Amino acid sequence: MVFYLRTFTVLILVAFGCHFIEANDEARFDCYPERLVDKDAVNKTLCEKRGCIWKKPGKDQNAPSCYYPANFNGYRLIKKKHYPENRTRIYSLRREAKTVLYGNHSENISVHVQFSHNDVLRIKIVDSHEKRYEVPVSISPSHEGAEPVYDIQTVDYPFSLKITRKSDKEVLWDTSVAPIIFSDQYIQISTKLPSKYLYGFGEDEHETFHRSLDWQTLGMFSRDQFPFAAPQRNVYGVHPFYMSLEESSKAHGVVLINSNAMDVTLQPTPALTYRTIGGILDFYMFFGPTPEQVVQQYTKLIGRTIIPPYWSLGFQLCRYGYKNLDEVKNVVSEMKKYGIPQDVQYGDIDYMERQLDFTYDKNTFKGLPEFVDSIKKDGLKYIIILDPAISANETKPYPPYSEGVKEDVWIKNNDGEILFGKVWPDYPNVTDNASLSWDERTKRFRAFVAFPDYFAKNTTKWWKSEIEKFHNIVDFDGLWIDMNEPANFVHGSTKGCPNNRFDYPPYKPYVIGNVLADKTVCMSATQGGGLYRHYDVHSLYGWSQTIVTQPIVQSVTGKRSIVISRSTYPSSGKYAGHWLGDNLSQYYQMHRSIVGMLDFSLFGIPYIGADICGFIDNTTPRLCQRWMQLGAFYPFSRNHNAIGNQPQHPTVFGEEIARNSRDILLVRYRLLPYLYTLFYEAHTKGSTVVRPLLNEFTSDKKTWTIDKQFLWGPALLVSPAMEKNQTKVKAYFPGSRWFDYFTREEVPTKKGYHELQTPQDHINLHLRGGYVIPIQEPANNTFFSRRNSFGLIVSLDDNGLATGSMFWDDGDSVDSVERKNFLLLRFNVTENKLSITVEQTGFAVEPRLENILVLGLKDGKVKASDGISVYHEETKSLNITRLNWKLNETHVISWSTNSTTSTTPTSHGYTVKLEVYTHLLSNTFVVFIAFLMNKYLY
Repeated sequence: MVFYLRTFTVLILVAFGCHFIEANDEARFDCYPERLVDKDAVNKTLCEKRGCIWKKPGKDQNAPSCYYPANFNGYRLIKKKHYPENRTRIYSLRREAKTVLYGNHSENISVHVQFSHNDVLRIKIVDSHEKRYEVPVSISPSHEGAEPVYDIQTVDYPFSLKITRKSDKEVLWDTSVAPIIFSDQYIQISTKLPSKYLYGFGEDEHETFHRSLDWQTLGMFSRDQFPFAAPQRNVYGVHPFYMSLEESSKAHGVVLINSNAMDVTLQPTPALTYRTIGGILDFYMFFGPTPEQVVQQYTKLIGRTIIPPYWSLGFQLCRYGYKNLDEVKNVVSEMKKYGIPQDVQYGDIDYMERQLDFTYDKNTFKGLPEFVDSIKKDGLKYIIILDPAISANETKPYPPYSEGVKEDVWIKNNDGEILFGKVWPDYPNVTDNASLSWDERTKRFRAFVAFPDYFAKNTTKWWKSEIEKFHNIVDFDGLWIDMNEPANFVHGSTKGCPNNRFDYPPYKPYVIGNVLADKTVCMSATQGGGLYRHYDVHSLYGWSQTIVTQPIVQSVTGKRSIVISRSTYPSSGKYAGHWLGDNLSQYYQMHRSIVGMLDFSLFGIPYIGADICGFIDNTTPRLCQRWMQLGAFYPFSRNHNAIGNQPQHPTVFGEEIARNSRDILLVRYRLLPYLYTLFYEAHTKGSTVVRPLLNEFTSDKKTWTIDKQFLWGPALLVSPAMEKNQTKVKAYFPGSRWFDYFTREEVPTKKGYHELQTPQDHINLHLRGGYVIPIQEPANNTFFSRRNSFGLIVSLDDNGLATGSMFWDDGDSVDSVERKNFLLLRFNVTENKLSITVEQTGFAVEPRLENILVLGLKDGKVKASDGISVYHEETKSLNITRLNWKLNETHVISWSTNSTTSTTPTSHGYTVKLEVYTHLLSNTFVVFIAFLMNKYLY
């Protein structure tokens, strides 16, 4: 009888929607997210007034006390239409419940499910009757492809979507776990996740690449903020993209194209909840199934990365706080004296007159144009910083502002007048007093500034004119655009912000500041001739500046050039690179920099790095030495620090550290052809450059949480020491053959952890079996290294196989790939034979291929040769030299233990045979001569 009563009770509860069943802690979805900002914002009365359940959590004290019951505020499906011509289904929904949360609920919404591609799905949720703001970023969904790899199911009430992978029935997206809320200034949707392995979302500084699902709430709203001072809080850029690994080892990704202030809560269900305060919900899902394919599908949608100019892959040096030009000259001279490679010298705001854009200080930086011209003769490049804020109250004519007024390029206040803030420019004829508080200095010394509106029709013309005029004075090679969140040293404007629904919305996402205008401009400001509210496009400011700056700098330099932007958004990688901002000179920050690099690899911005040795605080010699080792493997490799701190360029700590910095940078320069090829793959295929181990070894779940090691492409493993006084590194080696880059020895552990001796002057680098990577003899910068001979490192796998490629062009021409003005080589090793084929011949290369190093030979006892090849028995490696091969030609070379082979004698039978010494693809006669040489001379 008791059994039947219990069963009856359960059936009754199920029939009534389980309103009285209390969710487990981890399955609760927060009904009062205001508590994230103010923990006292909710109580039982307020909670229940919303129609939610109030109960203190049990074991998990991070779980919400106020959470949604089943069927809360649901939308009901009332109509469904299918449009086969554009592969779209539209679900029309009506709001059933009448509870008001944040005002102006949309009573009717539409869910557009578009089968964009067989492995990409679009889900767009809009108000059925009102046109709302949509992000003006160019998106290129494909409508081609085979049968989708996913299934879609819906529930009529409460309406929910479930997306399942066809191959294994894994549920990747399930919105039934919490209500969909769609109102004028508050939109919410939740979904269950297939596993706890989640990566992405940003920009913020966090401890591990793998995201914690322990009730973490991530704000996304661009902000001028020291990342280390606000871990897991919103900083410069906005990237609502994540990748999830399923328990089956398959991967999928999701991006939300929405630029309004938002937050995302990650909870251990596992699940997540999006909350945004404007626009629409516009999701794209990518079905992989590998992590690399997820990134490739994502970047195909938003746009693939630029190929940075070759020189920008060299080492770069900067400081905020150079007192004068003589100090810069001394630093460059010291770098040259110690033979430390350097390609770029920067000018931070010190070079300017009173921090005014498009000026240079004629006293402290007298002779700057001539200095820039002189270092170019030595192969160096010069990059200048430009901030968007333009001084507006000068006592003398200042054309950047006056011309901007004439062209109507400034962000406007709510009343249509120019919005003024304060940033770096000082008033004329004042002297800053650094002993005062920051706010007092801002009040006394900082001039009023206006902010360019890059959505306004004349801004691009004005911005280009000012850049061109200054380039005619200082012949810079690239631009570094900073403070473009946009940063503002007063809240909103010099007049504050009006009291309205944009500056004080009904819900403020979990972002830093008491108001949204904290450290930026008023949300009620207008842009694009009144087309946009800053409320909607705030997080697009850096993006909008970047997309106009990149073609301008290419135009004025006549070269591919480079733009480095602090604030980024999806698709910024098409135009610029990024650095991880104002970091701290502490050991733990080295690990955080790897996490940040891996994040931006996901985001499609592979030209990424952190300030080597740290930006804020004084570094130490040993910390800087370790960081120089790690920073040599940042794609964007720059040493940079802040004013008031001790200098930290590589020569300042003495000869030992200078020599160690030189040696590791020479390793980087030797590997630059490989790194450059990885950027070609990123540009053409969307592949990652720096990648986590999980991208290559996804079936090995131990790699899913490894982020203190990383890969360059598939073939080079970097395992740095990042702790004080550390002399050993516990490195993980996934299932493959691995060879020490420096000693050529094979790692005995094919899979598992291995303790590596790592003295202070050493970083661990390992080559993966199965790959061929191109190298080049290094020099003190790329201008000279590009003239040197090439080589190949062949690392054989267990079957004696290896593959690779090499991309090469002139290094800085615009659109060389699109115009096919490049060389592309393919390398393939089978049966002791390396074949080099020419896939694209659009660029003639002068330096020759001189040597090949083969690692991982399993037999043979050759110890020496006559100078063509040398076999090293202890490392089972073969060094082949004096080849003198032209790179625009096909070549084949083989090695054999067959002692009867007719060739130059070697001591123990290992030989090198040039099967085709050289032949030109287009010259039949030379091909015939090569055939005769091969037959009768060898």
